[in-house]
Amino acid sequence: MNRILYESDERKNGRVYLRDGRAEHIRTVLKAEPGDVLRMGEIDGPLAEGRVVNLDENGVELGITPGECPQRPCLDLLLALPRPKVLKRLLPQISALGVDRLFLTNAARVERYYFDSHVLDPLFLNKALVEGLVQSGDTCLPKVKVLRKLREFFEVDWTDTGCWLLHPGVDQSLLTAPVFRPRQLLAIGPEGGWQAAEVEGFLAAGFEAVHLGKRILRSDTACICALGIAAAKGESYGRS
Repeated sequence: MNRILYESDERKNGRVYLRDGRAEHIRTVLKAEPGDVLRMGEIDGPLAEGRVVNLDENGVELGITPGECPQRPCLDLLLALPRPKVLKRLLPQISALGVDRLFLTNAARVERYYFDSHVLDPLFLNKALVEGLVQSGDTCLPKVKVLRKLREFFEVDWTDTGCWLLHPGVDQSLLTAPVFRPRQLLAIGPEGGWQAAEVEGFLAAGFEAVHLGKRILRSDTACICALGIAAAKGESYGRS
């Protein structure tokens, strides 16, 4: 754990008492002792330091000193819902790379039964996304919205956002695509790609079609590659 995270309701009178795997990590991996200071943070809240007050086989008690709240990412992701086992792998990486809003959408090539998966259960989503935050050291939990119809997405006005549609065979590369706005939105399709009518809908909504190169990648590989590039480009926005 690069940062130990806790929920706001776990902090009482400036103390957090952990009794789960986080406590086990503190005792057996970090080998902390009373007085040690650990990197911590409140989910969707401030970064913090936690000073170990007491620890035993039942749990760990820490005194919390809150710091500043990190800035939320300026990158949103629209992802055509992948197979449940693929989404399960992707979720921690999506939050680790820094996504503000995650839209999981239907598409012509998305199997309908994917929406019945336990992976879309709010508790499962939360746990998987927090895992990525723990890795990256952030506290900003992505906000997730499930769209059973893609047209719901086009009902939103995205004119204040730089919108990229990942699609093979186009001229513009994501690597060289200019960044004109502080907030970016990346749309990634299902295995087999977006259908022509879907691409037309994105282009009509102001999206710029971009590619990742000549190789055809699996949707999960493309997602991680594209998010890494988009996140880096967003961080460089406004620098001289």
